[in-house]
Amino acid sequence: QVQLVESGGGLVHPGGSLRLSCAVSGSIFNINTMGWYRQAPGKERELVARISRSGSTNYADSVKGRFTISRDNAKNTVYLQMNSLKPEDTAVYYCNFYPYPLDAWGQGTLVTVSS
Repeated sequence: QVQLVESGGGLVHPGGSLRLSCAVSGSIFNINTMGWYRQAPGKERELVARISRSGSTNYADSVKGRFTISRDNAKNTVYLQMNSLKPEDTAVYYCNFYPYPLDAWGQGTLVTVSS
């Protein structure tokens, strides 16, 4: 059974940075596009970035130029480097496959951007 384990969230001031990690169990990681999603309080979950097996990336307009997604296929891990964080980036961040995420999401990691 594939498991997704996110980590790296925390409290950061506006303008600060965080690096999120997502460890994926199971050999299917290497053949799938991975995405980072987030869900802010009272809002629906949204895709913020995705990366293909070969490393092609795509970003939501709201994070373009500030976030960078990367992956290490040897470690079955996907990362999200978040710079110039804004209060509106506050959310629980999840990783999952794209475009067909698993029904069983991980626990997510909370990012709070506040002064």
